[in-house]
Amino acid sequence: MPPSEAEPGMSGGTSIAAPALPNHPPGERAVSVLWSFGKCLGALLPVYLAGYYGFSLSVILFGLMIYMGWKHSRLEKVMRLKSAMYLLDNERKFTTENVLRTKRDLPPWVNFPDVEKVEWLNKILQQAWPFIGQYLEKLLVETIAPAIRTSSIHLQTLSFTKVNLGDKALKVVGVKAHTEHDKRQVMLDLYLSYAGDVEINVEIKKYFCKAGVKGVQLHGKLRVILEPLIGDVPLVGAITMFFIRRPKLDINWTGLTNLLDIPGLNAISDTMIMDAIASHLVLPNRLTVPLVANLHVAQLRSPLPRGVVRIHLLEAEDLTAKDTIIKGLIDGKSDPYAVLRVGTQIFTSHHVDSNLNPQWREMFEVIVHEVPGQELEVEVFDKDPDQDDFLGRVKVDLDIVKKARVVDDWFNLKDVTTGSVHLRLEWLSLLSSADRLSEVIQKNQNLTSKTADPPSAAILAIYLDQAHALPMRKGNKDPSPMVQISIQDATKESKTCYGTNSPAWEDAFTFFIQDPRKQDIDIQVKDDDRSLSLGSLTIPLTRILATPELTMDQWFQLENSDSASRIYIKIVLRVLWLSEDATPTTPSPRPLPPGSNSGQGGITSELNPMGPGGLAKHPPARPQHTTPDPEFATEGVLRIHLAEAQNLIAKDNFMGGMVKGKSDPYVKIRVAGITYRSHTIKENLNPIWNELYEVVLTQLPGQEIQFELFDKDIDQDDFLGRFKLNLRDIISAQFIDTWYTLNDVKSGRVHLVLEWLPRVSDLPRLEQILQYQSQQSYQNKVLPSAVVLFVYVERAHGLPLKKSGKEPKVGADIILKGVSHRTKICERSTSPRWDEAFYFLVRDPRDETLTVKLSHSWGQALGSLTLPLREVLFEPGLVLDRWLNLDGALPESQILLRATVKILDTQLAVCRKPPGDAGSDAGGDEVLPRWVPSHLDIRQRSGFNLSGDNTSSTGQVKLTIGYSAEESRLFIAVHACRALAACSKDGADPYISFILLPDKKATTKRRTATKKRDLNPEFNERFDFDFSLEESIQRRLDLSVKNSVSFMSRERELIGKLLLDLDQIDLKTGVTQWYDLVAEAN
Repeated sequence: MPPSEAEPGMSGGTSIAAPALPNHPPGERAVSVLWSFGKCLGALLPVYLAGYYGFSLSVILFGLMIYMGWKHSRLEKVMRLKSAMYLLDNERKFTTENVLRTKRDLPPWVNFPDVEKVEWLNKILQQAWPFIGQYLEKLLVETIAPAIRTSSIHLQTLSFTKVNLGDKALKVVGVKAHTEHDKRQVMLDLYLSYAGDVEINVEIKKYFCKAGVKGVQLHGKLRVILEPLIGDVPLVGAITMFFIRRPKLDINWTGLTNLLDIPGLNAISDTMIMDAIASHLVLPNRLTVPLVANLHVAQLRSPLPRGVVRIHLLEAEDLTAKDTIIKGLIDGKSDPYAVLRVGTQIFTSHHVDSNLNPQWREMFEVIVHEVPGQELEVEVFDKDPDQDDFLGRVKVDLDIVKKARVVDDWFNLKDVTTGSVHLRLEWLSLLSSADRLSEVIQKNQNLTSKTADPPSAAILAIYLDQAHALPMRKGNKDPSPMVQISIQDATKESKTCYGTNSPAWEDAFTFFIQDPRKQDIDIQVKDDDRSLSLGSLTIPLTRILATPELTMDQWFQLENSDSASRIYIKIVLRVLWLSEDATPTTPSPRPLPPGSNSGQGGITSELNPMGPGGLAKHPPARPQHTTPDPEFATEGVLRIHLAEAQNLIAKDNFMGGMVKGKSDPYVKIRVAGITYRSHTIKENLNPIWNELYEVVLTQLPGQEIQFELFDKDIDQDDFLGRFKLNLRDIISAQFIDTWYTLNDVKSGRVHLVLEWLPRVSDLPRLEQILQYQSQQSYQNKVLPSAVVLFVYVERAHGLPLKKSGKEPKVGADIILKGVSHRTKICERSTSPRWDEAFYFLVRDPRDETLTVKLSHSWGQALGSLTLPLREVLFEPGLVLDRWLNLDGALPESQILLRATVKILDTQLAVCRKPPGDAGSDAGGDEVLPRWVPSHLDIRQRSGFNLSGDNTSSTGQVKLTIGYSAEESRLFIAVHACRALAACSKDGADPYISFILLPDKKATTKRRTATKKRDLNPEFNERFDFDFSLEESIQRRLDLSVKNSVSFMSRERELIGKLLLDLDQIDLKTGVTQWYDLVAEAN
C-alpha cells in the first residue's frame, strides 16, 4: 500500500520533493549503486550456496516462504501502528465523521454514563511525557542495565543504546469511580489507550547482537484502589493497581528480534510478553505501593476472594460450520470446543467431533477477586490440525451472577452470524464457619461432571509471610530459600529470596479443597536448587476446622530443621455455600435469534438491563422504607426523683411500745405494671433517698402511679403509708416539685420531683443536656437518660438456610447495653417479616451501639447488625430508615428497620440568667440546676455526697435470674465477671458466694468454683432453689465476689458486693444482665 493511501491527509500542505539522487554528490551516488548491487548479490547468494552444497529445491522454497511471511507480517504491523498514530493525530475529525456511526467504538465515557472524561489528565500526561521519558531512560541505563549485567556472565556487555518514549503520550480515555462498596477505600477504573512511537534499542557487544522495540500499542482497563484511607497525610495508606482483564498488546520488534515477527512466532512472542505482564499486573496479581510505614502490604496485595463461581458448560446450538468442502460449495461440520477465561484463570473443554449442536456437560470453578469488574469470557473454536477457527464469543459480568446467585440461561454468540451457548453459573458464598461443611460435601457427591476434578467444598488461602533462622548451607553460607506448598496433587512455589536465612516472601496461594476433613497441607522449605531441604511442615486441615473463623495466623516450628527455625503463615479456610432459594425452578427460555439482538459483542450488564442472556429479569420489588403503625414513637418518658421523707411512723418499738424506736423505711413505686424499690435507710424517720427512676409510658387515660412505704423487718415488713398520683395531671403540669402526704397513717410525707420530659429533635440541645446530667449523682447510681431510642424492625431479606438446608424460623434479638428485646418467631422463610417496635432509654447516644442478632429459633445464628447510634444522629430528623447489610450472613442478606432518636429535653438543664444580671452576657445561657429547694440542703447531710460518686465500682457480674414454672424452682445462673479490681500484683483468684435473705440458717448459701489469676473469670454455674413464686419474690440476693486467700495472707478478701431484691425482676420470663458491684464500705 502506498504511503499516501495508508495515511490520508497526513501529507496535506507538504510538497513532494524532487528525486534526491541527481542532487547528491558523485561519491554518494557510487555508494548507493554499490549498496544496491550488494543487496542483489546477497539475495542470490543463498541460491548459489544451495546449489553448491546440493540442497533440495524444497529447502530454498521453504526459506523463501518464511521470508515472504515475515515480510508480509511486518508490513501489516507497520500499517497498524501508522493507522493508530493517525487516529491519535486526527481524533476529532475521525470521531465526527466516522465513529459516531457505531456506538461500540465510542470512548467509554460516552457509552457509560458513570465514566467521566478526563482531558485535563491527558494534558498533564502530554506535558510531562518528555520528563517521564527522561526518568525511564535514567532508570534503564543506571539501574536496570547494571542489574542485568551482574545477573549473568553472558550479559556483561549489555547496554541500552537508545531509549526514547516518543511524542505520543499515554491517554486515559475515561475514569469510573466506585465509592459505594467500601467507605474505607476509593476505587478507580482507568480506561487506558497507548499507541506510541516508543523506541528502545539494546546491544550485547560480546555477541554482536542488537535488538529493540519500535512502536507499542496497549489498550485495557486498569483498576486503581486507594486504601486504606487514613486520618493523616497522605490520607491514603497504599496504592494498588492491576488489570482486571488482560490488556491488548501489540509490539513492533526491530534488530535481531525481527525474527519474532515471523508468522506463528509473532503470536507466541506477544503472548509471552503478555504473560509476563499478567504475572504482575493482571488479577489475581496486584502491584501495591505503600505510602506509609508499618502497613501490612501482604493483605492488600492478596486479599481474600469475594467468592467463587461454579461454571457449568452445558451445550451449544446452531454453531457455524467451518469444515466446508470444495471451498464452501458443500457445507460440512465443526469440531467445537470452548475456552473459558476469568482474569488469568483459563480452562479448555474437550472438543466434540463433527457436531454443530455439541453437548459438553463440564464443570469449572473460578475464583472471583473483584466484583463489579471481572467478567467471564467464553470463546468457541473449531478444532483443526493447523489453526483453529473462531466460532463466537460471549461475555458475562460476574456481578450479575453475584446478585442473581444462579444464572441458568442461553447466550447468543457475538461476532458470528449464528450460534448460542447454554451456561449455568452459580455464585458460591464464602462461609467462615464449618457448620455446613458436611452438607456441602454431601451435595457435591451428588453432582456429576466429565471433568476429572470433583466439585470443591472449600477454598484455602495461604499467606506465606516470612521465616526465621533457617539452616545455613555448607560452608556456613546463607541459603536462597523458596517454599513448595502441596495439597493432594496441587503444588505451588513461592519466589526465591536470595542470600538470607530469614526470608520474607509475602506470597499468597489459593487452593480448591474437596474434603478438608481428609486433606493436609505439606510445606517444604528448600534452597533455590530444590535439592537441599531447609525444613518441612505438615498441617492437617482438620486442625483449621477447629479454630475460630477457620483462620490460623501464627508462627510454626519447622520440622527436620534447626531448633530455632520458624515460619510465619496465615491460613484461611472458607466453605463454599450455594443457597438453594436462588435455584431456578423452570428451564430457561430459548435465546433470541442473533439478528434480533442489537447488543454489541462484549457489552455486559452495564449496557444491557435485560439481563445476561438478553431476557428480562425483573427483581422482586422491595419497599425501600418501613411502614410502621402511626402510634410508633409516640410514647413519653416520666422521670421520678424520690428525694426524701419526713415524720414517718416508728414501727420498731420496744417493750410493747413503751419505748419508741425508729423505722427502716423503703419505698415501692408501681407504674404501668412495673415495680421499683428504693434502698432501705436504717433507723431513720426522716430518710433521704435521692434516687431516680425513669419509665416509658403510653398516654392512656386512667393511668396512676402508686407509692407505698414500708419498714424493713426480718419477718414481715410494716406498712408506713401510701398515696397515688394521676398520670394525666403530671403530663399537664410537665414539671412538679412538691411534698405528698401519706394516706392510711397518722403522719408522714414524701418529697418528689416529677417531670414529663418533652421529646425534641434538636441535636445542639443534646450537648447541653449531657453537660447538665454529668453533674448529677443519685444514690441508686442511675444515670439520667438523654434520649429515647425507638426501633421498628419490619423485615429481612436473603437470609441463609438452616444447616439442614431448610428455611429457618427467624427471630431477632435487639440489644442495647445489656437491655434486650425479642421479636416473635416467624414461620419458615428466608425473608421474614415481624413488624414490631421497641424502645430503649439511652444515657449518651454518642457512645452506644445497637445490635440486632438474627437466629433460627434462638439457636443457629443467621446474621447480625451493629449500628452505632452516632450514625443515627447524622441522619435528617434523627431518623434512620433503610435496608442495612447483615454481618456473618450471605452477601445479599439485609434487614429493613427504622431507628428514631428523641432527645429528652429536661427543664432543669438550661436556665437563662435574669437580663439585669451584671455578671451575665447578653442573651447567654448558663448550664445550672433550676431546682435547688432552700428547705432541702442535701449537700450538708452527713454520709452523702451529691456532687461526687458515693460508691466506687469494683467490676460487674453477669447473672441470669428466673423462675421455672414447670419445675417450681427459682434458678440463679452465675455466668461471669468482668473488670474486677486487682487485689495484688498477680490480680486475684475470684469466686462468688451468695445467700437469699432472709435466711437465718444459711440454707440458701451457695459458692462457685475459684478461678486462678483472672480478673474476667467465667463461671457458668447454675443454682436451683425449691421455692414457690411467691416465696421467690420476697427474697433478696446478697452476693459477694471474693478473692481466695490463705489464712495468713494480707490480701484483700472482698472484691465487691451486690444487693438485689427479686421483686424488682420479672422472674417468670427471666432476666440476663450485667450488674455493678460496689465496695464493702457502701
